[in-house]
Amino acid sequence: MLALDIEEFMLELKDGAIENVGPSTKTASAKLFDVSAAEVREFGDKRVKCVFEDEEGNEVQAALFPEAAREMREDLAALEADSDVFE
Repeated sequence: MLALDIEEFMLELKDGAIENVGPSTKTASAKLFDVSAAEVREFGDKRVKCVFEDEEGNEVQAALFPEAAREMREDLAALEADSDVFE
């Protein structure tokens, strides 16, 4: 399941084209639940791309700089050591 939360968001449909309406003060978050596939690969020269997909074909991608990818790896290792989730 993909959940999108978009604040202060308005679109205008005009002549078949979608256009932004209002100021550029919008914020958004995306959440993907029940992930069935995950992949990590190089992205450009300096980033790591994480790709997550559910069984419905919804996909979320995140490009991380190496420092953030390392922090995520360390957080996963700590969670695995201290949590019942990985049992």
